[in-house]
Amino acid sequence: MDTKSKQMIEEGSELRLQFEKRDGLLPVVVQESSSGDILMIASVNGEALNQTIKSGKATFWSTSRQKIWVKGETSENALLIEEILVDCDQDALIYKVTLDGKGACHTTNKKGSPRKSCFYRKLNTDSLKLEFLEK
Repeated sequence: MDTKSKQMIEEGSELRLQFEKRDGLLPVVVQESSSGDILMIASVNGEALNQTIKSGKATFWSTSRQKIWVKGETSENALLIEEILVDCDQDALIYKVTLDGKGACHTTNKKGSPRKSCFYRKLNTDSLKLEFLEK
């Protein structure tokens, strides 16, 4: 990439998302606007991003099912877009969202409720075991 193109991507106001870097996909960190909690990480292609912008609901590319996936379509736990942030290289996004439902994760806690976040465990660096953050 030439210096002028790099400058436009890093400092310009034109949207030049770099889908080609990762075979047509960009990683998306989903963050709850009110708490700052990271809820999940997913991928988008151009179609999923356009659908997200049009609908105001977080839409992704399911890498396991190889199709567009609207969060909450079947679970009724939707993610409503508040803001979309683009990183310096225009190759990663943050969706700042409001959770419209009980949780963002497809797994459930001991009570059978959807977990709010997919990040419900932490690594104990001494034992190299996972510890649950839930109460």
